[in-house]
Order: sequence, then C-alpha cells, then structure tokens
Amino acid sequence: MDRQKRAAAAFAAKWQGKGDEKQDSQRFWIELLQKVYGVEDPASFVRFETRVKLSHTSFIDVMIPATHTMIEQKGRGVDLEKPIRQSDGTLLKPAEQAKRYAAALPYSERPRWIITCNFRQFQVFDMEHPNDAPQLIELADLADEAYRLQFMVDVKDSHITKEMEISKSAGELVGRLYTALQPLYLGAPQLSEAQATEYLNKLCVRLVFCLYAEDAGIFGRRNIFHDYLDDYRPQHFAKALSDLFQVLDEKPEARDPFLEAGLAAFPYVNGGLFAESVPVPPMNDAVRRLILEDACNFDWSQISPTIFGAIFESTLNPATRRAGGMHYTSIENIHKVIDPLFLDAYKEEFHAAMQEKTIKARTEKLQALQQKLAAIRCFDPACGSGNFLTESYLSLRRLENDILRETVLDKAGSGVLGFDEAAYSPIKVSIQQFYGIEINDFAVSVAKTAIWIAESQMMQETEGIVHREMNFLPLTTNANIHEGNALRMDWKEILPPSDDVKIMGNLLSVIDVGTLGSTEVDQIPLSA
Repeated sequence: MDRQKRAAAAFAAKWQGKGDEKQDSQRFWIELLQKVYGVEDPASFVRFETRVKLSHTSFIDVMIPATHTMIEQKGRGVDLEKPIRQSDGTLLKPAEQAKRYAAALPYSERPRWIITCNFRQFQVFDMEHPNDAPQLIELADLADEAYRLQFMVDVKDSHITKEMEISKSAGELVGRLYTALQPLYLGAPQLSEAQATEYLNKLCVRLVFCLYAEDAGIFGRRNIFHDYLDDYRPQHFAKALSDLFQVLDEKPEARDPFLEAGLAAFPYVNGGLFAESVPVPPMNDAVRRLILEDACNFDWSQISPTIFGAIFESTLNPATRRAGGMHYTSIENIHKVIDPLFLDAYKEEFHAAMQEKTIKARTEKLQALQQKLAAIRCFDPACGSGNFLTESYLSLRRLENDILRETVLDKAGSGVLGFDEAAYSPIKVSIQQFYGIEINDFAVSVAKTAIWIAESQMMQETEGIVHREMNFLPLTTNANIHEGNALRMDWKEILPPSDDVKIMGNLLSVIDVGTLGSTEVDQIPLSA
C-alpha cells in the first residue's frame, strides 16, 4: 500500500494543472492503471473509443470490460455538474451522457461502475445504487484516496483466466462440431481415412474463422454468416458452405456479376485460407442446428488467439497428440521464455525513452524502438498451433501501440489525433516476422488462423489510438508457418541467421536427445 500511495502522489503531481481531452485521455488512464494500480499491460486491459449506436454513432472514451467499468473523460476545466450540448442537440451532464451510452449496450456489457473525470476530479457512480449521489475523489487527494478506485482493477477471475475459460468453451464447441462431422466424412467410400481427416480438419478451421470474423466485425454486418446459412435447409447446407468458401477466395471484380446478394455481401479474404477446394459432406439437421444455434450463438470475438491451441487440441484424440509430440503451453510459461529473451529489454527501452524531457527526444527514441520491433524475427521450430508465436506477436504489438500513443501526431504536431493519408498505416510490426515449422498440417492451419485473429484484435486496438477505421480484409500478410519435420529441414532456408532472430518454443518436445544417436544430434540444424 505504501508503494501505491507513493505512486499515486507522483501521478497526481505530474498531472496537476494538465489535461486535454483529445490529446491526453488515453495516456492519463494508461499511466494511472499501470503506475498506480500495477496493471502490467494496461493496453490490453482497457478499450478506448468503443463505438456505441444511438440515433447516431458515438464513442465511449474508456471501457474496462473485466471490471465492467465505463469512463467518460472531459477536459480540464469542464464542470462535471453542468450539461454539455451533444451532437444531436441534447443537453446532458457527463454522467447522463455515460448512462445513455450504457443503456445502448448489450445487457452483458453494461457497466457496474461509471466514472466521469476532468483530470482534476473523479466522480464515481455505482449502478447497483443508481439513485445514490456519486463519490467524489480529487486528483490532489489521490495518494490517500486511491483505494476508492481499486474496483477498476479488482477482477475476481484474472483476465487470462477469463480468456482461458472462454477459449476452453470454444474448444469444446469445436470438439462437438468435429465429432458430429467426422462420420459424415468417414462415410464417403471414395475417401481414404487420411483424406477424410484432412478435409474435416480444414473444414473446422474455416468454420472457426468465419464464426470469429462474424463476431469480431471482420465480415462487416453482425450475424451475416448466420443469416446466410439460415436460409438453407440441411439438404442444401453443404453447397451453401462450399459456395461461401469459394466467394471468400474471390476478388469482388472476379465474382459472378449475378451472384446472389447474400453471398455478394461477404468480403474477399485472401491469405490462402479458402484457396484450396475442400469437399463439404451432406449435412443432417443435427449438424445444421449445432452450427446455427450453438456455434453462431457463442461469442467468438472474446477467445484468446494464444489459447486458440486449446481448440486445436480439442479436435484431436490424445493418441494423435502424443504421436505428434504436441503440447499446450500456458501464457504464463510462454512469458518465462520470451520476456528475458527479448521483451524485457524492449520494455526497459520504452520506459527509458519516456523519461526524456523534450517531446522531440522522446519521439525520436520511441520511433527508433518501433523500428527495432519491426526488425525482430521470432522463430519456433516446433510451433504446434502457434502459441509462442502468437503471444510474441501480441506482446510486440501492444508495446508498439504504447509507442503510437506517444508518436502518432496530427499535422500540427499537437496531439495523438490520427493520420489523414488513406494508404498510410502507422503499424510496423507484421505477422510476417513470425516463423514456424510444424509437422502436422492441421496445426499449421490453426497457427495461421490464430495469428490472423491476433492481428485483427490488435488492429482494433490501434484504431482506437489513431481514431480511424483500418481495413483488415483482404489479408495482405501471412505468418511464415511451414509444414515439415524440424529435425530434417535446414532452418537457414526458412530464415537466414541474423542477430535479429530469436528462437523459442518447446524445443525439447521435438528434440529428445536421449532418443537420437550422436550422428543425428549433429544433424540438428541449430545454426539458424
């Protein structure tokens, strides 16, 4: 508690007399959560500029989903008790504005806590007691009053635990899909068991991508996947899926000009996920209901791409996993590898840059760090479903977003307001920096899909920083995940050796030296 009190006093002193709503809001809350409340990765804990649909589209300044907290931020000097004219002409106090946003959210996303803030005061409303007067906390008193905002970070189950639970549920759901679809493939006499399993695996990956893309807004309209399939009875369901997969791999200009409207509404995906022709078996009513009622009603947007490997594992029987040497590694254990390998040094460099007293010096050092992040190459020669690579990508992109909050300026250089050039993206870290080898073809597909999901989630976070929408589709980049036996491949052909290459992963799960002769050990291509 003494540490928090000292940190709160330093935070209050730094922000005394400061606070512009447009320029400083995100930095203010990131620093408060990180420095005072000890949130290690606040960028992944909060959401900025969340869209909410009223009679018009508005934006919620700050949301903390894990603790059901909403924050309406105003500039210093704004009286939190005086009504402000809204874009639709109504006059609302900041708290009334926040409550109107809350009422427009889905019930499960509505806040328990609403905070209004003007950089000088915090008003706290407990919606369990909506008619009570708010608590008032002065920034100047934060050292003594910090405990009263502790609810913002008191998560009964940690954020990672929640992601694991959601991802486990998703994995179980995919397992049910796999079980229901398997006899439909194996019942085809013209397919060998190996072919049937290959097609089944690829169909599962495609279905998961479509379900995630629908819920995450990648496909555009909500429920577009569900509504398209809902028009087809079981006897036509397989053809509907095949037609959709074909359309997702076609550029709009190459599509049939008379394509039905339901299919034409889907975007071009690219990335190779739908490039191969995969036969879809005739569906029965039970499988149709499983997809439309169970799978489509699950919120796939909340899955952790790092824990996406659990979905992969749920679709393979234990004997197959043992034969392939597959092993799921927790996020905590992944960080025991990647933090000392490269992430800790980058974080230290970021914090050192933030200590620079002039904006010019700070910006130059942060931009130089961003270039370093864009130069690193991460390589997992036994990547499985890509957990190490995906978590490394997420960690680097979160750090890059921290940099962007400080360096993406408007033309006048006066604030973090976005950028105007349509073709310009401030993102430098790419999934093309992540390389892997995996012997199982299904795992290769899952690894690529997981890192695409990670890319989508981080792009949404960047959108909140630069205040503009960015197009995720068509996919323009691809992780360098290669199918093959890491013990038989020359790693240098996949990734030339350099000081920027970081090798990680569960190497011992594939390199069991006790089972290899000395000649074979010498042939392991560790020179990469």
